[in-house]
Amino acid sequence: MKNLFSAADRYVRSCNWRDIAVLKFCLCALGVLVGLVIPARRRKCVAWAAGLVFAATYVPLLAKFLSTLQDEENDE
Repeated sequence: MKNLFSAADRYVRSCNWRDIAVLKFCLCALGVLVGLVIPARRRKCVAWAAGLVFAATYVPLLAKFLSTLQDEENDE
């Protein structure tokens, strides 16, 4: 498992923003495909779970990005 994470770290370091954008589109499409196969009676529960995961991951990412922007402005 360590080797897998190390390989992922090396891959991300070699990527530019376009590569990351393509990766995000790929994951979004995968999420849509998974959503299409979920039975209607389970969709509400899955939607809540997905919303919680989105909020739990988006807020820290945005905070880190805004911190980076602020650091760049302070350096200038």
